[in-house]
Amino acid sequence: MGVGADLEPGTLLSAYRTGVFPMPARRGLMAWWCPDPRGILPLDGLRVSRSLRKSMARFEIRVDTAFAEVITACADKGRPGAWIDRDIRSAYISLHEWGWAHSVEAWDLEGRLAGGLYGVCIGGLFAGESMFHRQTDASKVVLVALVAMLQDARSSLLDVQWATPHLKTLGAVEISRADYLQLLAAAVAQPQPDGFGG
Repeated sequence: MGVGADLEPGTLLSAYRTGVFPMPARRGLMAWWCPDPRGILPLDGLRVSRSLRKSMARFEIRVDTAFAEVITACADKGRPGAWIDRDIRSAYISLHEWGWAHSVEAWDLEGRLAGGLYGVCIGGLFAGESMFHRQTDASKVVLVALVAMLQDARSSLLDVQWATPHLKTLGAVEISRADYLQLLAAAVAQPQPDGFGG
């Protein structure tokens, strides 16, 4: 873990290309992390239950139509483990405006935002940052949609930072930092996929 540095788009992109991401260590102190082990979700390893497949019919998937609303929902201080502060929110909205950060959204049949996730796309890397849901299974549905999009784009690495117990139920695994950095180098060397990225 390191501390300091700014959150300008160039700084963030350089950090992701070297396996590092920002997350506040405490109020007013920005830290930079490169966990060992690292959590990834193999694109051929997503576990989709029968009930989740049924839930997918209840939502419409959209990309980048409500980025600010997604990150704001992810930043809700009422959520357990909330860590997204005003500086992070502002930085990733800027990164989105530059075409590097993206949201995947689940909208219900009444046109309400039910869940979503956001992250950073560089070449064949998608670095997932956070997700939220307001309706059952909505965040899982957007993850299924993201994996399908990354497979279509021939992306190679979905970084989830830490393989939490919840993400492990969906297929996330832990790998060593050395193995992650090797996968990362190959991923960021890939062409930027159509529809994602700057």
